[in-house]
Amino acid sequence: MPEARRGVLYGIAAYSMWGLFPLYWPLLKPSGALEILAHRMVWSLVAVAVILVVRRHWSWFRELARTPAKLGLLALAAVVVTVNWGLYIYAVNTGHVIESALGYFINPLVSVIFGVFVLKERLRPWQWAAVGLGAVAVLLLTVDYGRPPWIALGLAVSFGSYGLIKKVAGVGAAESMTVETLVLLLPALGYLFYLSSQGTNTFGHWGTGHALLLAGAGVVTAVPLLCFTAAANRVPLTTIGLLQYIAPILQFLCGVLVAHEVMPPSRWLGFVIIWLALSVFTWDSLRAAGQARQAAAAAAPVTART
Repeated sequence: MPEARRGVLYGIAAYSMWGLFPLYWPLLKPSGALEILAHRMVWSLVAVAVILVVRRHWSWFRELARTPAKLGLLALAAVVVTVNWGLYIYAVNTGHVIESALGYFINPLVSVIFGVFVLKERLRPWQWAAVGLGAVAVLLLTVDYGRPPWIALGLAVSFGSYGLIKKVAGVGAAESMTVETLVLLLPALGYLFYLSSQGTNTFGHWGTGHALLLAGAGVVTAVPLLCFTAAANRVPLTTIGLLQYIAPILQFLCGVLVAHEVMPPSRWLGFVIIWLALSVFTWDSLRAAGQARQAAAAAAPVTART
């Protein structure tokens, strides 16, 4: 199988698993969001450690230890991803699956805004149009909900911030996740020991199946990440940009078809505007990538002659 096709399949697998997360977290009840989050941190470290042992890949740790700036960025990434994970688990387990999907629909537009204000990137006119449509949708949904969609905005900003930090740090996925979960390990274990001392922990008290599901939180965190890394190494970023919409689409369908959350007409209108904004954004990105390839192909013969 060609590497590009294999990369697309890896990408579909990664985003499909992320998109089906709303079906997994409710299985962990009666565990609360914080207990689930703590177990996710602990078992994610175990899962990634097993992967690194199998790959026999440890030399990176010594190199990373010589760059305290990168370690600091990964520690910050750990804090940000904790907010994202916790908020997402809370949203799914409290009946806000659709709003969580909205957050990941908004996320590409938030990343664009970060690129402008943090990385000093310049937006093309159609990108500004997409951001403007996204702002209109958020205002409309604020009126619909009777409040700003805080869960969606929190997920979009936290995940966008996480991506920005990881981009600046420039560390591989498995390596980065190892450091991040090491940073989170002590607080997570401390919270689990606290629950145990209070007699309010659920691990080991609700049967073997429940304990295995809590431990499985590490596996369902690590496996999609590895699939994503395999995809990113095989296909262009424009392809990854298209595949990323699989996750929020599946989350949205889980909210509507499985959780049966209410979608009044005004909320549908807000989502339609968001989808229009993403369509404009995606079309412009593909158009720009095509123009760049044409320019490179036109310049290649000139370079060869010189």
